[in-house]
Amino acid sequence: MTSLEGRTAIVTGAARGLGRAHALLLSRLGARVVVNDTGGGLNGDGNSDNAAADVVAEIQNAGGQAVAHFGSVSDWNAAREMIELAVQTFGGLDILVNNAGILRDRMLVNMSEGEWDAVIDVHLKGHFCLLHHAAVHWRSESKAGRTVDASVLNTSSGSGLRGNPGQINYASAKSGIAMMTLVAARELSRYGVRVNAIAPVARTRLTENTPGLGERIGQQEGFDKWDPENVSPLVAWLVSPECKLSGEVFGIVGGRIARQKCWTEQEVFEVDRRWSVDELKSALDHLPAGPSEFEFSA
Repeated sequence: MTSLEGRTAIVTGAARGLGRAHALLLSRLGARVVVNDTGGGLNGDGNSDNAAADVVAEIQNAGGQAVAHFGSVSDWNAAREMIELAVQTFGGLDILVNNAGILRDRMLVNMSEGEWDAVIDVHLKGHFCLLHHAAVHWRSESKAGRTVDASVLNTSSGSGLRGNPGQINYASAKSGIAMMTLVAARELSRYGVRVNAIAPVARTRLTENTPGLGERIGQQEGFDKWDPENVSPLVAWLVSPECKLSGEVFGIVGGRIARQKCWTEQEVFEVDRRWSVDELKSALDHLPAGPSEFEFSA
């Protein structure tokens, strides 16, 4: 049985939905968990210490070890303090699960600068802040001659991999997170750190408000494919010391896991000189007109 005994994990956005499910499973497998959540609303407004504290209490009542952190993932200093909290409380850091996120959906022509900034800030910058400070810690450990066997799990989205109308801010951030995962995996392997990502579809506060998806993910009889707890076993495996994968992105919904691949060449057009405009018209004219329709892989 996969065990995380003796390992310390940070899970961001861990008070509800996917983050809570991840934190509880990692704890059941033996990890000591830093439960991070501001307790804010769906759009990031407001805060409440009770949200993270409740999950900590749940873990402790089940015999596990956990501590709460209430700062924002997009706050540079709060992110550093989160790493320090893990090290000072539990003696190290082995696992980082970047999960925190918000939504401020709007069509492009109606989206405000603030709605763009807020979502990019929490998702893309938030992933970067934690990843940066964790990487600095692991590099320091490696340079000091201590063996590092650590893992990062980032959270992308089907919207970020394929594009969902009404979510240009969220999709852009999630697409960036997928590429961040590939780059970080290459950069951090030298220090003993693996970096992977998931693009989950489950019933959470975010997906219940996602255009084209929210109405499809209600509670189901029998196997509930939208239950957030379906996603957590994949997270637990990817961050376990037995797993050797790195630089991978997996889509997951219910019992379906799909390995994703980055942008690849689909068709090549080439000459051994500069193209003329008319030649390009002839070469590219057969391609289908208009944008392709978005479909969730669910």
